[in-house]
Amino acid sequence: MAANVRPLGDKVMLKRVEAESVTKSGIVLPETAKEKPKRGKVLAVGDGKLLDNGERAKFQVKKGDEVIFASYAGTEIKVNDEELLILSEDEVLAVID
Repeated sequence: MAANVRPLGDKVMLKRVEAESVTKSGIVLPETAKEKPKRGKVLAVGDGKLLDNGERAKFQVKKGDEVIFASYAGTEIKVNDEELLILSEDEVLAVID
């Protein structure tokens, strides 16, 4: 698991949620046609963005949240054969309730 990697500052670490392999109309998509998902589950958050007054900003997302993020957001990393994504909190577009 990713317990040995901790994001810093305003960074969020997440694992992508797999894309659907069948469309709503029932068409099965081959692996090559699938787009990388833009949804993920938050695994960890940093300490928060450092503000001018020396305090840390509170995160709007928390561990366990499922989020939607920008298409080309973040940096992909591999930890213990698990593909993860680290991105800035401002690259997170929405939380899925």
